[in-house]
Amino acid sequence: MGISNIKDLLNDDLVGFLESDNIENLRKAVEICKDVRPIIFSQIIGDEVIQLVKEQNLPVVVKGNHLKDITQNVQKLQDAGLNDILIYLENNNISDTFKNIIFIRRASILKKIKELGYPVLTIPPFLTDDYLKEGIFASIFIAKYGSIVLLSKIRGEVLFPLLIERLNIFTDPQRPMTTSEGIYEIGKPDENSPVFVTTNFSLTYFIVSGEIENSKTSGYLLVQDTEGLSVLTAWAADKFNAGTIANLVKKTKIEEKVKKRTLIIPGVVAQIYGELEEELPGWKILLGPREAAHIPTFLRNTEI
Repeated sequence: MGISNIKDLLNDDLVGFLESDNIENLRKAVEICKDVRPIIFSQIIGDEVIQLVKEQNLPVVVKGNHLKDITQNVQKLQDAGLNDILIYLENNNISDTFKNIIFIRRASILKKIKELGYPVLTIPPFLTDDYLKEGIFASIFIAKYGSIVLLSKIRGEVLFPLLIERLNIFTDPQRPMTTSEGIYEIGKPDENSPVFVTTNFSLTYFIVSGEIENSKTSGYLLVQDTEGLSVLTAWAADKFNAGTIANLVKKTKIEEKVKKRTLIIPGVVAQIYGELEEELPGWKILLGPREAAHIPTFLRNTEI
């Protein structure tokens, strides 16, 4: 790639990596795209590279085939007063890469090797041409101990599960992820908008709220604290019933926001329909679909 093409690939939202064995080419490239503060990617950390990094206040990737070479180059940068460093250990297969990343992290923490205590860069596309394997390798690095994971392309079917993994990595698997109890506005609801109710299991909340939004219908979503249980599980545990829903309606004072009092309950708890009508006189109770995916069709075909 020519020097003049570099700026076309970079913008304010993209981090650029610059790699070249020619220091003059590096200087020209840095000058062209210095606004995005590019990262210097270098296997040979010589005096000229150190000078360039120091002058332009740039981060640098120290790469190599052996940990000894990496620690020596990191030491050079540290001696020059530079600490904006990434580590990249070149390997040809996932097994070696995985083992070495674990070794780097354990060495820095347990053996107190400070030169290995910097973020570790991982590049799954260098290990496979299959984008699905790339996603699998990325998931491994997210779990153990890749600080930065570079993908060849943004694909929803690969990126979404990786983001979920990253968000959930420090959660306790014995404690369900929950959403706070309360009233959530979907779209721009008014006094004539319907009211939906569901549990505070986060996955349930996101699915239900997403389908209401997809329906293009504005409404209020009441979320009840069921200790993170899904609708059917909470109902089976007697934590989501006519009494608890009625208490939620009264506690949130949702009736002050709506004049047309229509409450839509999940179809899987049809058993509580009659009891809920008794608990909430003045409310029109509608039995919604059993599956959240059918909410848009239900709203199109139902007079609210």
